[in-house]
Amino acid sequence: MTLKVYNSYSGEKEVFIPIEPNTVKMYVCGPTVYNRVHIGNARPVVVFDTLYRLLKTLYSNVIYARNITDIDDKIMQAASDNNEAISDVSARYTKAYFDDMAELNNLEPDVVPFATEHVGEMIAMVSTLIEKGHAYAAEGHVLFDVKSMDDYGKLAKRSLEDMLAGARVEVAAYKNYAGDFVLWKPSSEQEPGWDSPWGRGRPGWHIECSAMIEKHLGNTIDIHGGGVDLQFPHHENEIAQSTCAHDGEQFVRYWMHNAYINIDGEKMSKSLGNFRMVKDLLDHYSGEVLRFTILSAHYRSELNFSVDALDTAKKTLDNLYSYLQSVNDVAVDDLVDITGTDIYQALLDDLNTPIAIRELHALGKKMKAATGDEQAQLKSLFIKSAGLMGLLQQDPEAWFYVEAADGEMSDADIDKEVVAMQQARQDKDYGLADEIRDKLQGQGIVLTRDGWKRG
Repeated sequence: MTLKVYNSYSGEKEVFIPIEPNTVKMYVCGPTVYNRVHIGNARPVVVFDTLYRLLKTLYSNVIYARNITDIDDKIMQAASDNNEAISDVSARYTKAYFDDMAELNNLEPDVVPFATEHVGEMIAMVSTLIEKGHAYAAEGHVLFDVKSMDDYGKLAKRSLEDMLAGARVEVAAYKNYAGDFVLWKPSSEQEPGWDSPWGRGRPGWHIECSAMIEKHLGNTIDIHGGGVDLQFPHHENEIAQSTCAHDGEQFVRYWMHNAYINIDGEKMSKSLGNFRMVKDLLDHYSGEVLRFTILSAHYRSELNFSVDALDTAKKTLDNLYSYLQSVNDVAVDDLVDITGTDIYQALLDDLNTPIAIRELHALGKKMKAATGDEQAQLKSLFIKSAGLMGLLQQDPEAWFYVEAADGEMSDADIDKEVVAMQQARQDKDYGLADEIRDKLQGQGIVLTRDGWKRG
């Protein structure tokens, strides 16, 4: 049972070996809470939630941290636009984020650090970087001196000049070098701020993750995850801060990055106006459909998110739940060992969820065709294996139940009317049978040989 992951830092797939036996420390970058999150924000959550589930089957102590950035210029702007307190904006969208991610069947991380609760740790780390000659204060700002680090840019695999040319950097007179990035910046009287050795101000974005990882997980962690868009400059700058603050000690053993989501073939981008809020998608599809769509592509491959992809995911889940529905009365053994299944082996191979889903189909077909003890064993494997991906944990009857809209009959009421119609026909009360039939047809119900369906 060897787990292999693709390490973005080395550019290779590697055997995963934790720093401490039976303990894994994993950190994933969370959202900046100034608005509802889009489906691109959800992809790393689903990907690393799946990895978290897998790691918990391999190691007795898995610590998963995912932060909340609750102080940022975007939050400040949203508060100003809505004429409300910054704390109210961040609290509202933090709750919305938690709600949306729960709808996608994500487990809660073990640690959820908030940036505003760790400003003291950030100030301490900035002070350390100044003392060690890796940062400098200028005009109320503190900046990281990127030229003080020999291998800055190793994660992005680009030279300093190439990174500077391709990045949006602020050219300011107080910088020694244009590529130096902000660790601390001054706040006006109208802006939120904290007292510091460099005056009243607030932290830069990059420093928060380094400081929170140090506090909750230590100087060196096993896995750091996030979207590929964070690789540079955010993750590159995290490496610089943490490595230099700890005298060259390795910061992260394995860097893992999920690829972009494309909307109808275009890379999702707010500038293109093609981003899709999770909440809006949940008005039309269940969270499990969104999760399945995300997992249908390998996490390192770009994912085309479209109505067709969502509809296909819904049909596929219907098929998988129908396998479960066919064995609804068969008991399940919660202690069944799934480690020998092809599904489990696929997940061990750098979270190969497309292969795992394919094998889940094969297992479902085999389960449906089996009988007796074998069928009970296969059902146990089917449910538990799907659970590693956060799938198929509903009762199939609940999955297929469609809640009626206002003025419509519920599934349960339709079932009762169909039974009553059949009984009326047996009793040769054809008038009542026709009355019930007309009522159902008036609701758009199509009667079939096997039952009924909505028209």
